[in-house]
Amino acid sequence: MRRLITLFSVVVPMLGGCAARGGPKQMGYEKRVSEIDSRVGILLMAHGGSAEWNRSVERAVAPLRSQGPLAVAFGMADRDSLQRAVRELETQDVRRIAVVRLFVSGSSFLARTEALFGVRAKDAYGSEASIRGSVIGGGAVDGRSDPAIQHSSEIAILRRGLAESPEIGSLIRHRAESLSRDPPSESVLILAHGMGVEVENATLLKNMRRLADSIWTVGEFRDVRVETLREDWVQERQKSEVRIRSYVEEQARSGTVLVVPFRLSGFGPYADVLEGLEFRADSLGLLPHPMITEWIINGVEETACLHGWAYGWTVSGSAAAADTCM
Repeated sequence: MRRLITLFSVVVPMLGGCAARGGPKQMGYEKRVSEIDSRVGILLMAHGGSAEWNRSVERAVAPLRSQGPLAVAFGMADRDSLQRAVRELETQDVRRIAVVRLFVSGSSFLARTEALFGVRAKDAYGSEASIRGSVIGGGAVDGRSDPAIQHSSEIAILRRGLAESPEIGSLIRHRAESLSRDPPSESVLILAHGMGVEVENATLLKNMRRLADSIWTVGEFRDVRVETLREDWVQERQKSEVRIRSYVEEQARSGTVLVVPFRLSGFGPYADVLEGLEFRADSLGLLPHPMITEWIINGVEETACLHGWAYGWTVSGSAAAADTCM
């Protein structure tokens, strides 16, 4: 079996990378030091927010900056921010760019990002080759009149988000552990922003349930529940608030409810939603946590694997990619 790759030339203990998309049998792969093409740069897309929110992202990527070219583009697939990041990377002789989207759901802004870059991201089998140096002419992108990003690099986009990444289960588990005092008397509520489209929201909930499975290994919690608030959609949010409050109220009658926010930074609007109810929480989102840094590395590694950007790998366009990169 071929050796697996890590980012540049550093040893990083990882749970995923190319393995992250696969099942448990791949999770046992032991990572070894090897190399990714030195012309590969990392473009990290992040939602962005308050100064502290942005600093938490910068802290997550700080260990990677000394290893190779890296640029951060804040905004919800903001065209200008992405263009600046591409220029920053290409001035460092980058010819291949791995775009890692630091979003909870892999579907968040995916179509817009692909359109802006003129790229069809590869799936687990290496199909849909990325477009080398492609530039789409002007015109609308996802209904917005944004011209395509100008670039001279080969672009590859990581399709999965945090919710589709098994290694993030350990982060959620750590958050629950830090709040727990007496597991048998405690229920855990994992609460996320949510999606506007029903099918996308259902997929997010399904992926969150998979991650929540890891929490059952922490003592014997009375119950574990995942919910999405659907924060930006009024009618859906009203229904979600009723359901979430009812769950917390019911569980609090005979125990303690631990609320774990499945969001990148902070507690969001959840304190207001749960006002007047008894629960235990802290102000932490997924950041800060070293697992996010590892997740970024895993995403770059997976992208390099699927696109044949690692020395010694010839998986591009091959069905064998499913076995070697998953």
